[in-house]
Amino acid sequence: MACQHLDLIGLTPPNPSQSVYREDCTQCFDSIDDPAGLDVCLQCFNGGCAGDRNHNRLHYALTQHPLALNIRRTRKIVERDEPPTKMSKLAIAAETEEDRYDTALTVKCLDCNTELDRTHPKLAPMVDGILKANTFSRKEEVKAWEQELTSCEHILTLQQAPAKKIEQNDLSHCYACDLPENLWLCIECGNLGCGRKQMGGVDGNSHALAHANESGHGVAVKLGSITPEGTADIYCYKCDDERVDDNLGEHLNHWGIVLAERQKTEKSLTEMQIEQNLKWDFSMTTEDGKELKPLFGPGLTGLKNLGNSCYLASIIQCLFDMPSFQDRYFRPNDDLPIVPEPAADIETQLRKTADGLLSGRYSKPDAGVAGEGITHQKGLAPAMLKHLIGRGHEEFSTMRQQDALEFLQHLFKLITRSPHPDGKDPTQPFRFVLEQRLQCLGCHKVRYSSNEQDNIFIDVPLEKLPREEGSEGPDAYKPVSLKECLDNFTGAEKVELTCSACGSKDGFTKRSLFKTFPDTLVVNARKMTVVNWVPIKVDVPVLVPDEPFNLDEYLSRGLQPGEEQLPDEPEVKAPAFEPDAAALAQLEAMGFPRNRCERALHATGNSDANAAMEWLFGHMEDPDIDAPLDLGAQSGDANTADPEKIEMLGAMGFGAPQAKKALKETGGDVERAVEWLFSHPDDQGTFDDDAPAEAAAPKEPAGSADLPATFQLRSIVCHKGTSIHAG
Repeated sequence: MACQHLDLIGLTPPNPSQSVYREDCTQCFDSIDDPAGLDVCLQCFNGGCAGDRNHNRLHYALTQHPLALNIRRTRKIVERDEPPTKMSKLAIAAETEEDRYDTALTVKCLDCNTELDRTHPKLAPMVDGILKANTFSRKEEVKAWEQELTSCEHILTLQQAPAKKIEQNDLSHCYACDLPENLWLCIECGNLGCGRKQMGGVDGNSHALAHANESGHGVAVKLGSITPEGTADIYCYKCDDERVDDNLGEHLNHWGIVLAERQKTEKSLTEMQIEQNLKWDFSMTTEDGKELKPLFGPGLTGLKNLGNSCYLASIIQCLFDMPSFQDRYFRPNDDLPIVPEPAADIETQLRKTADGLLSGRYSKPDAGVAGEGITHQKGLAPAMLKHLIGRGHEEFSTMRQQDALEFLQHLFKLITRSPHPDGKDPTQPFRFVLEQRLQCLGCHKVRYSSNEQDNIFIDVPLEKLPREEGSEGPDAYKPVSLKECLDNFTGAEKVELTCSACGSKDGFTKRSLFKTFPDTLVVNARKMTVVNWVPIKVDVPVLVPDEPFNLDEYLSRGLQPGEEQLPDEPEVKAPAFEPDAAALAQLEAMGFPRNRCERALHATGNSDANAAMEWLFGHMEDPDIDAPLDLGAQSGDANTADPEKIEMLGAMGFGAPQAKKALKETGGDVERAVEWLFSHPDDQGTFDDDAPAEAAAPKEPAGSADLPATFQLRSIVCHKGTSIHAG
């Protein structure tokens, strides 16, 4: 049966910069390993499951993209070896995907409900391009690893030989042998030599290295890795390390090679390294060689390690064990959000994660492994969620190890800023109010101040145990109970301050107690010390009881009868804005009214008349352009946006009305305002001036002071490494 859509729709294979979702569905964890397989859209490369959930048809209904490549993968039966009674060594067996799986491919039209010939001239390059493209998760891993690469002095001070055009025939094989792949071009002289033999069967005779040693030329580029976007494998033989060349296009053009005409034909070094790493499969065994007993069922689904991602897996597992996260994101009977890019939507990905972990749908033995041994789960790979949470973050966008608490705080920040249609912010049960009490040692007057937070840091007291005579190894420390740590945290300490009431310099006592308790208390135990001026993590046991633990004694009682409060510190008012006299005179001489001149100078730094004039030309339509500059009103009125913040948003391309509304809706926070603007692209900034700002809305109180305050251990995140930057 003919399909008219094939003739009408223009198709282009994916380029290296595009994401191809060909492993699992963007809206659930159904994958190519399920019986119905995965439909990859031939127009935007979204992955939609083709099983009972029909996310492929949901994508078609939203985008009107009817053509899809269905990929189904079945595991070849693998007979597992009997586990040894005692683990004697770690053995790693290399195998390709073809060794482990059979793959079935079908091209179909979802509108015509018909299968298409995938050898059709229009479809064959599409199928080939999708199968050869990096999957979304691999592409993001490669990007994250590549972020670690830098340039070097040998690239920055590179001197090239006289320019010449290297003919295409001379780029077809190594200068010293006939190898047609794994070819490295010396950027300094244009010599083309083969590289070293690589993992995965890529051949090489190291003639590029030999040339570098003989000539002293250090920098080479892998010819088959060059993309039109300007990325490529760059290697510096003098540094003996991978590098980046920010002027690659210019350096290649020197030899007549046009960057825009290049196509990537080989895997990069990073891609090969990651591929090799993922082939290593370590047994799920204990130290004595016994295999761990797997668990299955709702709420018992594991997460795969995506490469140093244990911090993410542990935090995600802990959070989705909490009722607030389960209630907010596990909604099996609700429709999914209708968004153009499900993989880039935080709501969709958190609901996908909740479904994956809690439904039990994916908590089942790996059906592809046969034998008498114990069969474990395959586990879920939350690659889309990891990329989304880390996007734009200096640390969490990389593949490095991270601190679990820092990740938790970053995730809380993202979730809190996200819209919650039913008002259920799942981070609310973690919030509480900590109250600090200061008392002057001279006049004994007190001051109470409070701060809302979602975790506490407790310092673990360190006491070395006596070392036995002749013993070697690391120091051992006396175990510490959680109660001892909390007693220290809430204990009184002396601080050096001058009293504003009596002028005494004797100092104050300071003590922190809970004004309210959260439903769930996050405690970060800091086990640090300094050895030879270097901070290290100390292996000291912290004893946390399994039975309920009462925190009533740590509740603050507030101001007590007979206590006299310290007078409030005098409020320091911001100095009145004084426009630069010379710049003001210049602007007024051009015919601008004084109020406009003052506004422009205030928004542009109060020094440059030209910058102020440009600001004026860009804000002539502002409704308050002729109103007197009132800085006091800006700080006191949530509805009045700071001109500097409006200017910052205007520099990003947003109009003044849009910027004002975004700032109003986000309480004046520029970062949140940018997120609000991107999530409300159709909002032109019109609103009812009488409507209260978001900041003025009554805020839900954090925590509760009700007693008894009884807690019980729910989960522990523990990193055994010695690095103070991870754990």
